[in-house]
Amino acid sequence: MVQKIIALDAMGGDYGPSVTVGAARQALDEIPDIELVLVGDQHQLAAELKKHNLHQDSRVRVHHASEVVGMDDLPAVALKKKKDSSMRVAINLVKEGTVQACVSAGNTGALMATSKFVLKTVRGISRPAICTVLPGINGHTYMLDLGANPECTPENLAEFALMGSVLAQSVEGINNPSVGLLNIGSEEIKGNESVKRASQLIAESPLNYYGFVEGDDIYKGTVNVIVTDGFVGNVSLKTGEGLAALVNHVLKSEFKRNWLTRLAALCAMPVLASIKRRLDPRRYNGASLLGLNGIVIKSHGGADIRSFFNAIKIAEIEIKKNVPQRISSEIENYFSQVEEAVT
Repeated sequence: MVQKIIALDAMGGDYGPSVTVGAARQALDEIPDIELVLVGDQHQLAAELKKHNLHQDSRVRVHHASEVVGMDDLPAVALKKKKDSSMRVAINLVKEGTVQACVSAGNTGALMATSKFVLKTVRGISRPAICTVLPGINGHTYMLDLGANPECTPENLAEFALMGSVLAQSVEGINNPSVGLLNIGSEEIKGNESVKRASQLIAESPLNYYGFVEGDDIYKGTVNVIVTDGFVGNVSLKTGEGLAALVNHVLKSEFKRNWLTRLAALCAMPVLASIKRRLDPRRYNGASLLGLNGIVIKSHGGADIRSFFNAIKIAEIEIKKNVPQRISSEIENYFSQVEEAVT
């Protein structure tokens, strides 16, 4: 059995080693063919490893890094002045081929800037994009970009469409995934010029293009992949997270109003538990930084052990499915088809 080796930015995120090492414990228990490299302060990590009974486990080792990228550090500061940070060292290990993927809950801007600088982008891709999977009525949907690129050209959006399609096909095994472009309406006359031009480019590509989709299609599962710029994507994502928190708050408040509603809550407990499991954001933690010459997975900064474990699991799947290589191959095929069409 071929081992998959994953580097964890063990110091990143809001909680650092208390979460990352706990998640490493769960990953080693549930995924038999992985090895983990915990990157960070060796003294702090040694204590956490002993706490989780991992200090003598041959499948995990520590790689010391003397610095930490703060959640409020500017990307330029992290890139130029913290070259021995746990984040930078973990990404360097991917570049060197020592590990096959990196998982970090650290500063998103710094992670994207460092990953792009160290790993570079796949030939034919101008900008990496952040992609994650979101729950929906009909299964779930891959959506990108979620914040890496607030401003995008039509060509960027076309690239995102291709990368998202490859990810859905690779990970889910979906044959010819459907792709939608997020817009303020489904009619062709709506949207700004950039979105209209992007629509033309995607329609001319070999992708299974559905056309424009709207905000309510995100959680309907209308298409397998939804493409947008990072500004709109991030706002949409955070709006969905806020709505989920609001619904949870309202349900709890209503069920606690009096003894009758408390009794109703007791009767509804199995259904409520099922809903909570289905929509639990921890199940969907872990966003892919697509378009890089290597696998980098971004975990939510406030992730708990279960959430961070899910990000590790996504890294393992992308290693198994050779996602960067598949994106590179599809890009080459796309440009070959374009050249043939021109000639």
